[in-house]
Amino acid sequence: MAKLIYSAITSLDGYIEDAEGKFDWAEPDEEVHAFVNDLERPVGTYLYGRRMYETMVFWESPPELIAHPRFVQDFAGIWQRADQIVYSRTLQTAISAKTLTERRFDPEAIRQLKAKAGADLSVGGAALAAQAIKAGLVDEYQLFLVPVVVGGGKRSLPGNDVQVNLELLDQRRFRNGTVYLHYRTRS
Repeated sequence: MAKLIYSAITSLDGYIEDAEGKFDWAEPDEEVHAFVNDLERPVGTYLYGRRMYETMVFWESPPELIAHPRFVQDFAGIWQRADQIVYSRTLQTAISAKTLTERRFDPEAIRQLKAKAGADLSVGGAALAAQAIKAGLVDEYQLFLVPVVVGGGKRSLPGNDVQVNLELLDQRRFRNGTVYLHYRTRS
């Protein structure tokens, strides 16, 4: 059975974007980006909400990709090879290849997808991830804690209405102060 992985870059105080909706403080440097590439390489399908999809669709055809560093080119290829499912009531048409649009998030459909998928799935975007976490669908968490406190914004994890017990599988500190934490959901 494929795993559903929630991967997020978050501030030390637990936000994926600040109160103004900005996340420029979260841009990974080369070392972190290359590590993320290695984590994302085996993912076969990305599950996104509309806003996260609109951010990530940049990777479908980045302008002047050849002028970017190799690690950026690598990520573009990783993203382009994977399928995407976008959960949105407002997005009329996906503008990227290999992309399916679903009008609602159906936990049972995700369970079935996990059962038949040949590669792991990744859920992106805090709101969609919160739905998956609350439904008990997320198997692993890959969190990158950036050494910044933003004081508010969009939380990376759901609030006080859910509890998930986790087991630490791996950790890593990067030169820029970012810390990677990899957890598995405990039964």
